[in-house]
Amino acid sequence: MDTAFLSDKIPVFLDYLRKEKNYSEHTVRAYKSDIESFFEFLLDKEVSTVDSRVISNFIAFLMKYGLDTTTVARKLSSLKSYFKALKKLGFVTDNPAEVVRTPKKKKHLPGFLTYEQIEDGLKIDDPRDHAMMELLYSCGLRASELTGLNIDDIDLQKEEVRVMGKGGKERILPVGRKAREAIIAYLRSRKPPRGKNAQPALFLNYRGGRLSSRSLQRIVHKHLTKVARAAGTNPHILRHTFATHLLERGADLRAVQELLGHVSLSTVQIYTHLTTKRVKDIYSKSHPRAE
Repeated sequence: MDTAFLSDKIPVFLDYLRKEKNYSEHTVRAYKSDIESFFEFLLDKEVSTVDSRVISNFIAFLMKYGLDTTTVARKLSSLKSYFKALKKLGFVTDNPAEVVRTPKKKKHLPGFLTYEQIEDGLKIDDPRDHAMMELLYSCGLRASELTGLNIDDIDLQKEEVRVMGKGGKERILPVGRKAREAIIAYLRSRKPPRGKNAQPALFLNYRGGRLSSRSLQRIVHKHLTKVARAAGTNPHILRHTFATHLLERGADLRAVQELLGHVSLSTVQIYTHLTTKRVKDIYSKSHPRAE
């Protein structure tokens, strides 16, 4: 396919995104930037014909010069959409980007806290903060899931909490003994909000409103800085720790998947890499014939 002919069709593609896909101007600009960067590459390399090999070279060029995998994958996705639209509009007969493989994202092992760090980090005098931290670790909640909890979501008799996860998916989670005790202590000390704007939220800020995720981040950071590096003092570290500790003690991978509210099992399997690494470390230090 002729490079000049294809580059001339950029305005047509952008118009298609606006009218047929009803994309926002912000999204259209993002597509425009991705497509134009491809044709700038072709111009610089003096490429006159576009095929799948040329697109693969473009992707390899981006990876070589340090663009992160997510950005490169997005640019390739934009090119696939571009040729798909041109094919639909009758300007081309095939989509050369379709066969180009998306670069794999690097999996970063999540950090986690040791049992000892958890013991020290959860020694908190403030009843509200203590209850929040215990619940994060007891249930592996996301920050938004914890701040979204209402009083009615907690069933202390059944030792359960009802959580609204991503995509509005509800799950029922068991609440550990220490978390249950911390919640009871918090509820006894909690002043019930009054007035028309009274919140049903379980965790309130000091003005009586629902606690925000940003405030939760500050609270977790404050209590974990005494036991962990700054990078490991966000609410998510307690979620990672929850999953890791369960797997280290023999929990089934699918059960952990359900507890975390993950759709894909592969999302949870990253934790098995982490625990396997730890087992190997322990083995190399402890086994008399390891070295």
